[in-house]
Amino acid sequence: MSSGDDDATLMQRHVEGDAEAFGELVRRHRDRLWAVALRTLGNPDDAADALQDALVNAFRRAGSFRAESAVTTWLHRIVVNACLDRVRHAAARPAVALADDLEVPSPGPDPGARAALRLDIEAALATLPDEQRVPLVLVDMEGYPVSEVAEMLGCPVGTVKSRCARARARLLPLLATDESRIPQRGNPAPPAGVPSTPARGQGGEPA
Repeated sequence: MSSGDDDATLMQRHVEGDAEAFGELVRRHRDRLWAVALRTLGNPDDAADALQDALVNAFRRAGSFRAESAVTTWLHRIVVNACLDRVRHAAARPAVALADDLEVPSPGPDPGARAALRLDIEAALATLPDEQRVPLVLVDMEGYPVSEVAEMLGCPVGTVKSRCARARARLLPLLATDESRIPQRGNPAPPAGVPSTPARGQGGEPA
């Protein structure tokens, strides 16, 4: 396998039985997949579990990929769905707590001000319903085009735009109406506990 293979080629190689192709594919996109999971769920433990679930699902469902969209779009859709499944199946949703490595704009050298800002953003994001938080994370924090996010979420472009607009409208008052305080794009690194590819059991299937 060549490291220069494009995503679609790696996916096809994986389907054909190449034992290394899927791991290479995940390594390429792991940071952004992790960032989406973390910022959607807020809790790093939940995000790590959701990402692992999504990778196992993608590993097993690779044969269903039809190249009608980019591989990255397909992977992100699976990650988002895994995150939303965890939210829906939770008996009681705890308050969202952002991980320490989630990048936020610095208010200056004052550590106390930075800590206060982090709490402000944490509390503000926790107030957003999932249908607003997910597109906001993908568009405003991860920088994906609205059209690609619409494909990921399986909804019209106008729906993504309106949900992002409503999310921003809810965040701004909570962040002292200062747009610079809204978290911006930047990918926190996955923790060491998040594998680059699903653990394999016997027969090459994910454990």
